[in-house]
Amino acid sequence: MAVINSVLGPLDTSRLGFTLMHEHVMSSTAGAYRDYPELLGENPVEKGVEALKKAKEGGVDTIVDMTTLDLGRDVTYLAEVSKKSGVNIIAVTGWWLDTPRAFTGVSADQLSDLFVKEVTDGISGTRIKAGILKAAADIQGVTPALETVLRAVARAHHKTLAPIVLHSYSPGQVARQQIAILRDEGINLKRVKIDHSNDTTDVEYLTWILEQGCYLGLDRYPGRNTSPLARTKTLKALIDAGYKDKLCISHDITAVGVKAANPEVPDEVRLRTNPHGYLYIKNVVFPQLKEMGVSDRVIRDLCITGPHNFFDGR
Repeated sequence: MAVINSVLGPLDTSRLGFTLMHEHVMSSTAGAYRDYPELLGENPVEKGVEALKKAKEGGVDTIVDMTTLDLGRDVTYLAEVSKKSGVNIIAVTGWWLDTPRAFTGVSADQLSDLFVKEVTDGISGTRIKAGILKAAADIQGVTPALETVLRAVARAHHKTLAPIVLHSYSPGQVARQQIAILRDEGINLKRVKIDHSNDTTDVEYLTWILEQGCYLGLDRYPGRNTSPLARTKTLKALIDAGYKDKLCISHDITAVGVKAANPEVPDEVRLRTNPHGYLYIKNVVFPQLKEMGVSDRVIRDLCITGPHNFFDGR
């Protein structure tokens, strides 16, 4: 077993339990929680704690919070809601898609040093350390700016051994570009997870990723564009193909976000789509898998074995 950084200190992987590998407790933009808390509505701590307590009561033990600095990460907030809810939270370092103009000309080695510091020393002047490295690419593929971040994450991995998680655009098979760059950086791909993989039903492509050694993040439930049922059928196909121990299922949802006056998706629509919150997988996906003939034992181990193997570097 390995030891990883949680927001409350070192955590042995034997204590991970049922783990959701790609979620957000609070997301917005950098500095919003500190400088513009009014945009997050009333009592953001209490709302985060309430959501996680419901998850804990439903059997969720650990959440990996994939909120980077540009998505509004605040580790003091995460530590508070983790302590009050009893749910382990693992924070990330790295960067998402919003590379600022001020980063123009910043090298991969410069960024790598920042990411290493957040894993080994702490984040935002605290002793709260990141447990995962994150990079991203989307519909446009790996742009030059995003390649710099990806190479920075790879180099930070070599110095810290923290695992790597990649936001990827599966309909465009963008992981092929990302994996090629990581190979060039000498990364052992069994320490890499490709997320948002269930935005496609192309099992051949997903199998190719697994065959490179990577883990798959099937982490958009209920998601958009691809139906929830189609996502579960893809999951079933990968289980049948023998990859159940390299799958990490999650939701990619946020408990606390900006309360916009004119939201793109009104709360009533969002809640109607997923009234289960962090328990959608347990309440909806697992029964679907059972109806499809997946055994109780396999279902029980989903969200346990894959995350444990990933963190242990198996």
